[in-house]
Amino acid sequence: MDNGNIILPEGFYDDLFELIKIQSISSLPEKKAEICRCAEKWKELLLKYGADKAEIIQTEGNPIVYAEKTVNPNAGTVLVYAHYDVMPVDPEELWHTSPFVPTIKDGRLWARGADDDKGQSYIQAKAFEHLVKTGELKHNVKFVFEGEEEIGSPNLEDFCKKHKDMLKADVILVSDTSMIDKDIPSLTIGLRGLAYWEIEVTGPNRDLHSGHFGGAVANPLNELCKMLGRMTDEDGRITIPGFYDNVEELSDEERDMIRKIPFNLDKYKESLGIKEVKGEKGYSTLERNSCRPSFDICGMWGGYTGEGAKTVLPSKAYAKVSCRLVPHQNHEYISKMFCEYIEKNAPDCIKVKVTPMHGGEGYVLPITNRYYKAAEAGFEKAFGKKPIAARRGGSIPIISTFEQQLGIKSILMGFGLESNAIHSPNENMQLEMFEKGFNAVIEFHKQFDLL
Repeated sequence: MDNGNIILPEGFYDDLFELIKIQSISSLPEKKAEICRCAEKWKELLLKYGADKAEIIQTEGNPIVYAEKTVNPNAGTVLVYAHYDVMPVDPEELWHTSPFVPTIKDGRLWARGADDDKGQSYIQAKAFEHLVKTGELKHNVKFVFEGEEEIGSPNLEDFCKKHKDMLKADVILVSDTSMIDKDIPSLTIGLRGLAYWEIEVTGPNRDLHSGHFGGAVANPLNELCKMLGRMTDEDGRITIPGFYDNVEELSDEERDMIRKIPFNLDKYKESLGIKEVKGEKGYSTLERNSCRPSFDICGMWGGYTGEGAKTVLPSKAYAKVSCRLVPHQNHEYISKMFCEYIEKNAPDCIKVKVTPMHGGEGYVLPITNRYYKAAEAGFEKAFGKKPIAARRGGSIPIISTFEQQLGIKSILMGFGLESNAIHSPNENMQLEMFEKGFNAVIEFHKQFDLL
């Protein structure tokens, strides 16, 4: 024991390494076999860690791993949600280590999935194993691990609808979020929603010589840049009429709570290599990136991008764009509004096609929730101090779906850090966070039994 915390046993990371080696990239169809292999591995591990049964349930997309441990039919039930799919590794040349070869260096585990979400879900599974082995588990536990979170969980809502009885629980426990800092433990009480689209702009019926046609024929890339440039105004507000109709303004109490979060703007800018921050007028950086909507161009392409010069006026241009939404903004309504706005404002010299991709609602958990109190106690035990309640700017669309379909609140016990570079080259996880997370989850389960 170390300050009352359990030290990780020898060989703790062995099974995690095996999971990480599996290239379960959900956005790449050619990795389907790897997705299935990862699901099989999780089924094997959950049985090994003490589940009474585990099965792989097929969906129209990637399979879902379901497992359960029934200690007492009359006791409460915790449903653990996680995802086993990961993001692509591009650009691979920026990695300092091979992305699917787990490497421990400088007190961190480096690999794709080290944090998001293989590392964090592994913390949950190993805490469960400990409680089973020691006989300290007094309630029932269920697991739902999906393989499509990184592509928007397109089949999980239907899965929930079909299996409501199987998924009955008192609370959902999720480790797929981050903390403010390794020395500032925090529990996520809010997430933003998401709407995502791909835009295709067509001009002439073929690529043209920019000398012969430039200035006389609309360039789809130019026009796409103009349209997207008008999506936000000088005050950083999104210009779609009615976009803010359902946006709830922050209360004075919540703004005061955000102001109390330790935050150094200069260090924030330095860590990102920027001179100034930019965003919606009238709001702080922490308010902008957690409690306010945003619009971003996530990618844009068209024309010639190879080596050297090619004087071409492209026939087509493309962009992928997203809006982060806040609670009370319906992502389907916003998506329809965006499509109509773009198509209505496109000039006659081009044709525009907008394809909605994935989306989801925002989520807020009251800090008065009794299961939040159990998580709070878990963090306090593991980190030696009470965690801060904080909204985060990311999106986990299925969290709001769980509440809508199953009527269950989710507790977001995330142990990631901003420096972990999830979705980027050199994803990593601090080894100390595995130990602290392990202890925090164990304590959550113990506190759950006292409720």
